[in-house]
Amino acid sequence: MLLVTGATGRIGRELVRELDARSAEFRILVRDPARAADLPASAERVLGDLDEPSTLPPAFDGVDRVFLLTPGIGVDQAANAVTAARNAGVRHIVLLSSIWVFGDPVPAMGRWHHERERLLRASGIPATILRPGGFMTNVQEWGPSIRKEGVVLDAIGPGRAAPIDPADIAAVAALVLTENGHEGQTYTLTGDETFTIAEQVAIIAATVGRRIEVRAATTPEEIVRSRYPDGAPKPLADAILEAAALMRADTAGVRTGTVHHLLGRRPRTFSDWCARNAHALRLGGEAE
Repeated sequence: MLLVTGATGRIGRELVRELDARSAEFRILVRDPARAADLPASAERVLGDLDEPSTLPPAFDGVDRVFLLTPGIGVDQAANAVTAARNAGVRHIVLLSSIWVFGDPVPAMGRWHHERERLLRASGIPATILRPGGFMTNVQEWGPSIRKEGVVLDAIGPGRAAPIDPADIAAVAALVLTENGHEGQTYTLTGDETFTIAEQVAIIAATVGRRIEVRAATTPEEIVRSRYPDGAPKPLADAILEAAALMRADTAGVRTGTVHHLLGRRPRTFSDWCARNAHALRLGGEAE
């Protein structure tokens, strides 16, 4: 029996579909059943909340392996899940971490993930750590500025990155959850192509048939708004500013062959992702 947390998010939804296609026996931890109504019926639903440890034993009871995804900047949810897993005798946890867990000291954007990894390793439960780079779906955060101004704020200029389709992360997670031999491994997952922000915007503009201006984000407020249009709490805002400076300096971009090695195929391309999500990317306004 497998347990999936974060099943209604971008990666979780794809993972549920992957497990369903593999005819795996699994359940999903949900706080709001309505949000999981469109997920495959094969997924057993168990009500629970990672913020409320008392609600977790029924979800973890009889579970062999867990996919652990906790959002935000805290570590309490991860700690509660690991405790519940240890009490239930879980034999393997696949943790979604981040490519930002690197360096000495670890950048602020990776510290919460680093602490979650530390908690898991200290538990003694065999683990596989997935450290993906930026998601292709993050470009949807540009929606408000495109709708209002036809503009994308660019905080990294010449910096390059290799964004990954969340569906590829889910495919890797499904593999390591359903096959043996991945315990103790850490996998850094990226796409196969590196881009500047301007290059990504050009692909989006060509896909949706409209002009989109790229404007440099020069103030701290603009840099934060380039990722979180409505602002962010100070700890997260500070982490974004540090991450933007590091990314601006990386004009090569981190790219790994791990997805290809594990799945036997190359990662999905950004152009393909845009084509599949063209409707969502149109973001209002007339095509030009």
